[in-house]
Amino acid sequence: MSFNKEQPYNDLPLLLPDNNIWETMAIYKKLAEARAALAELKGRLPVIPNPLMLINTLVLQEAKDSSTIENIFTTNDELYKAFSSSSPNVNPSTKEVLRYREALWSAFAKLKSPTSYSVGLAVEIFKTITGKDEGIRTVQVYIGSSNSVVYTPPEHGNILMNKLNNWFDTALNNNSIDPLIKMAMLHYQFEAIHPFTDGNGRTGRILNVLFLCSQKLIDLPVIYLSKYILENKNNYYRLLREVTENGLWKDWIIYMLDAVKHTAEFTLDKVNQIYNSYLAAIEKVKTEAPEIYTHELIEVIYNQPYCKIAILEEKKIASRNTASKYLRKLEELGILVSEQVGRETLYKNLALLKILSSES
Repeated sequence: MSFNKEQPYNDLPLLLPDNNIWETMAIYKKLAEARAALAELKGRLPVIPNPLMLINTLVLQEAKDSSTIENIFTTNDELYKAFSSSSPNVNPSTKEVLRYREALWSAFAKLKSPTSYSVGLAVEIFKTITGKDEGIRTVQVYIGSSNSVVYTPPEHGNILMNKLNNWFDTALNNNSIDPLIKMAMLHYQFEAIHPFTDGNGRTGRILNVLFLCSQKLIDLPVIYLSKYILENKNNYYRLLREVTENGLWKDWIIYMLDAVKHTAEFTLDKVNQIYNSYLAAIEKVKTEAPEIYTHELIEVIYNQPYCKIAILEEKKIASRNTASKYLRKLEELGILVSEQVGRETLYKNLALLKILSSES
């Protein structure tokens, strides 16, 4: 049956496509570039004393950009403030972005081996992102609007599960294909299957970074492809359609390899900027306020752009009174700036927020 956007795409081909469709010199050239950029980023992370320091900041950026692709908007400032504050007055879009961060971090913690990458993990991600107590969809869904359908995924039931099982079998097996090329194919196929009633794009983008981690191409989920996809959103959707309607895998794979390359380079630059700012803060405190210096104190103010007294208490860095003194001293040094949010005082790391908000 030929493709008809208004009919369930039950003939969606199983993975993998024939080698002659995608094995080209252009793809292998892009693959070499993407692998080199990813390897450089992977090699940089162990040099940092506490790479986990980067996760909260970079994962929140991924959460924000991935949600923006789905027209869920929040600002950097709103997002970081909400993450640190206990205030209940958080707008719905920011709450959705924070759920994305929770889903990514929770799923990564469960990724103990390649076999942890499963249908069950995808369902958990979906539930956390959407806040819905559902599993694989049991109804037909459409992409587009009632007046303009652009794609109709396969029917629910056996047809959908057959394609989804093939998806995960391909992820875990077929090791003759490079994992970066495989990731590009897996991402297309997941979006084409559309296994959930909502949140498929966000779930699929989390699965991308988890797949890279499961294949040991990166050790921490600090590479966020959503920034590249957001900046090249029209091509993203156009190339997805080209695979569906015309079987044109080559340009789609090149697009995803470019996404890996550019994102790895961008993330490496962010990692270096954050680390250099962290070292500068250490030097400033050691020189101008040695009485409050501990490396744990500097790490905690670089875990996220906003800090508060309770965080220092929770980390056992200082008692409440001492924590207040430390944060006020850091404000005197120009490292932090205080801001009243409801009944709480938050302390903003201006240098870190500037790095994260910058497009370069």
